[in-house]
Amino acid sequence: MLKAFYKKNELGFSLVAIAAYVVLFSLADGLSQAVGVEKLFTAVFSMAASVFLLGWIGKNGLLGKYGLEKKHIDGKKYLYFLPLALIISANLWCGVTLRLSLMETALYIVAMLGVGIIEEVIFRGFLFRALCKENVKTAVIVSSITFGMGHIVNLLNGAAFVPTLLQILYASAIGFLFTVIVYKENALLPCIITHSAVNALSVFARDRSMGADIAVAVLLMIIPLLYAWWILKKTGPMAAETK
Repeated sequence: MLKAFYKKNELGFSLVAIAAYVVLFSLADGLSQAVGVEKLFTAVFSMAASVFLLGWIGKNGLLGKYGLEKKHIDGKKYLYFLPLALIISANLWCGVTLRLSLMETALYIVAMLGVGIIEEVIFRGFLFRALCKENVKTAVIVSSITFGMGHIVNLLNGAAFVPTLLQILYASAIGFLFTVIVYKENALLPCIITHSAVNALSVFARDRSMGADIAVAVLLMIIPLLYAWWILKKTGPMAAETK
């Protein structure tokens, strides 16, 4: 049934996947809070959903299409790991703390690792490739913005407005970089690793002042955008359309 829907309408499939993820993630977070154990149900959901998605993609022979096959990355051409390491470390820039119990910290890390996998597969995989069939530039913009806007769900989970707005802005910039990497190299794994690590390390982040929040957000917009610009300069512009 899923395969038939996917073959008939890839864009519709990706939008349903995004909607299902947002709703189920919010429900899992809500249930975790209701029982008083941070990320208990979220960890279970994110791992189950990750295994299901990757298994479904592999079963249907789509690993290559979505940049999940093992392939060589030319480190001389794409200096992936230096800029991505800066992004990964962002949650530790203002210090490290242990905010949760050891069990809840472990659950949080598991949940966030799964979220990194799910969101990259959905946004940089399903949605981006579906949109690329018509117009690559539009696909890049839509994939990046929807990824950033997806973080508005944090408001439903009790997050403050201004930090969430900043997160939406820098997530859109990071989403743009990830989309450029996927388009130019067809390599989703560096994006998954970076995204999952950023999420997981957030459990150790200290509370920041508003000024620090703004400074971090600005850097997290500048670094990805400059790096994406460098990749595009080295590899050439994106195609207008991919039929």
